[in-house]
Order: sequence, then C-alpha cells, then structure tokens
Amino acid sequence: MRKAIILLAGISSVLAISTTVISGDSPQPATHSSYSKPTDAELKQRLTPLQYSVTQRDDTERPFDNEYWDEKRDGIYVDVVSGEPLFSSTHKYKSGTGWPSFYQPLEPSNITEKTDYVLVFPRTEVRSKNADSHLGHVFEDGPEPSRLRYCINSASLRFIPKDELAEQGYEKYAELFE
Repeated sequence: MRKAIILLAGISSVLAISTTVISGDSPQPATHSSYSKPTDAELKQRLTPLQYSVTQRDDTERPFDNEYWDEKRDGIYVDVVSGEPLFSSTHKYKSGTGWPSFYQPLEPSNITEKTDYVLVFPRTEVRSKNADSHLGHVFEDGPEPSRLRYCINSASLRFIPKDELAEQGYEKYAELFE
C-alpha cells in the first residue's frame, strides 16, 4: 500500500510538471487564484515547529516573545503557508497584548472567521481563506475606525518590507507607503 501511495504521489508531481511545461507557464508572482496550501509533508519540511503548530494545530505563541509583536517597519504581512496578503503595517497598532495587532485586514477576502469555544466562552477565530491557516482571533476592543483588534500570531505571518514588495510579487501594495 505504501509503495502505491508513493508511486501515485510521484505520478501527480510528474503530471503537474508536465502540465506546466506543456502549457508554457512560467513562474509568475502569486495571484489570488494561485494561493494554495502545500501538502502536510511539505509544510512540515518548510515551516519551523512553532509555525507548523500555530498554523496547522491552532496553537498560540507566547506574547512578547514572537517575531513581529514590536515590528515597526513599513510593509505587509502575508500567510506564512500560502503567501496570501493579510495585513499591512498601516493598520497595525500597539495593543499592549504582546502579539501583532491590526484594526483591519489588508485583504478582507483573504480572511475567514469562525467561532471557537476553546476557552469555554465564544471567540472569533481568524483563518486565512486559501491555506486555512490559523492566524489568531479578532476582538471588539480595538481602536477607531473599526473598533476591532485582530490579534495575530507572528508564527502565522511572513513580513515583507515595503522595499521588497515588487521583487516578491506584491507591487500593488507599494502605494500604501508612498
């Protein structure tokens, strides 16, 4: 059985490569239709244990001990799994919670919300649309204009500084920082 699965996985890879070669596709910057979730095996290989645990097992990283809680540079935050644009530094604020906090998403269509009861009382969990990565939670105690606080795990994000937006395929967001 295991050999059959490995063989099928190999055939799928060959077919995917063949389709790309036959159709003449060349690597392009990511677009909405191309954001996808890699296989679990690829994620385990590519992500750190903390990133995997947060995005795939709905864990939470420690406050004040994470990569972006105090990040002050201009840029955008994308899903570490799929690259889908999620948040911008222009919407980030210091919430005092120890996690990156935003009062609105950069691309609301890339965010899904669902109610969870992990802590007994209901909370609104925030996930990425295409990769279904656990990002964090949204609360109704944020600043104007939205009064929302998207409390997000750094481990679910990849930060792209404004100077690297074009080279990483996110040039449409450069105007946010002009």
